[in-house]
Amino acid sequence: MHAIFVTVKVKPELRDRFLEVIEHDATASVRDEPGCLRFEVLQDASDPDTYYFFEVYADEAALNAHRETPHFAVWNEASKEVLQGPVERLNTSPVFPLTTAK
Repeated sequence: MHAIFVTVKVKPELRDRFLEVIEHDATASVRDEPGCLRFEVLQDASDPDTYYFFEVYADEAALNAHRETPHFAVWNEASKEVLQGPVERLNTSPVFPLTTAK
């Protein structure tokens, strides 16, 4: 398995647009991609403009396939508008649990 933990900072005035596109990306990823085991979007408790994504894929190939989907393309384009500052990404390998049910 391959997991990523992503941190983004959203422009406050574009938060609604951000939430619309990331919800679509996360929902379509879990629903339509057999290799996407988990895609969670979390909001920082002390900073409403900071969000975290926790994504788990069956393997590196599934993550690469995710990046080729139409819903990711929509997110990728919108992210240029709604985000402020760089995206922080951590690549990880899940230790426990070893499997995640869809």
